Amino acid sequence: MSAHPDWTFAFAESVGSIDALEWDRCAGSKNPFVSHAFLSALEDSGCVGEASGWLPSPALLRSQKGELLAAAPSYIKLHSQGEYIFDYHWADAYHRFHPKDSYYPKLQVAVPFSPVPGPRLLVSPGTHLKEARLALLTGLQEHVLSRELSSVHMTFCREEEALIAHSESDYLLRTGEQYHWFNDGYNSFEDFLSALTSRKRKNIRKERAKAHSHGLTLRTIRGDELSDFQCLSFYRLYENTCLRKWGSPYLNLDFFRLLAKRLGPKLVVMLAQDGEGRYVAGAWNLQGEDTLFGRNWGSFQHYDMLHFEVCYYRAIEYAIDQGLAKVEAGAQGTHKIQRGYRPRAVYSAHYLRSPEFARAVEEYLHSERQETDYRLRALTRLEPFKG
Repeated sequence: MSAHPDWTFAFAESVGSIDALEWDRCAGSKNPFVSHAFLSALEDSGCVGEASGWLPSPALLRSQKGELLAAAPSYIKLHSQGEYIFDYHWADAYHRFHPKDSYYPKLQVAVPFSPVPGPRLLVSPGTHLKEARLALLTGLQEHVLSRELSSVHMTFCREEEALIAHSESDYLLRTGEQYHWFNDGYNSFEDFLSALTSRKRKNIRKERAKAHSHGLTLRTIRGDELSDFQCLSFYRLYENTCLRKWGSPYLNLDFFRLLAKRLGPKLVVMLAQDGEGRYVAGAWNLQGEDTLFGRNWGSFQHYDMLHFEVCYYRAIEYAIDQGLAKVEAGAQGTHKIQRGYRPRAVYSAHYLRSPEFARAVEEYLHSERQETDYRLRALTRLEPFKG
């Protein structure tokens, strides 16, 4: 089931069932969210599985000798929750196009609960990159057709992956936006501030001063130094915020414990502690080779400007100190622009089994891409940097 006669395409029952060295040879070390450690922690903690409606079904491409050449983290989805590039309105429209058919289940190529751009078509070194990517894309399509699933959705993928899926296969292209901070050779946070306009520089200093006026101690702790009490404390902060804002949390305490154990120093937790020793707010990040990836924030109560300090400014300071090139602060938030985060396009690719439905969606996506391009150009003009 691939373009190469000596390659075999198939699905496994889980990432955990695949040899970690084999998987990570394909995944590489740049983005920890596609690592065997991260994806298997989701499985082993029960965050993904039948109960959550994310059924692991990683796609594998093997040589005639059984060597793993390429892979994709894919899941059979029974809903559209936890994706961050949402298709609820597509599901609704699909039911109107095909009232006797169902949009679910569908096939999702993604990192569950993580709006983090990165590779989705993972190819081992020495394997022809384009050919392997196309073989994975074709295998996913054929699986949808043979199982009569509605669609394949490859979300938060690399631009080149989305473009090859769109230009050389029958996948539709979708674009969105995120906000990333870039290290332009800064030696310190003050060095970064000096690149901003005077008004924005003064505003950030005021926000940081306010965040530090609450009598809290801020600590940055790596996963291999994180105590179980600190891990539990952060989970309670995260859980409390999820229950207050979004409903049930996607991640559980076992996941964070496994993450600390398996990813060690790549897990970066920033915690705020009050004068009585209680942890009252915090955020977790993962560190890649050149990027700090910001993820979830949690708190027990509101402290003015503390969220900006912990999630944005301390992330920038950490990246500068570690010599990292970028901070990716997750989904949404035009307010990030005035704090030095720049708007950037993010990409996804979608294959829809129904040709007539695909044509209708493509018309919508064409218009949406034009709107996104215009919005990104407009937002770029709001960046706070000098000249």
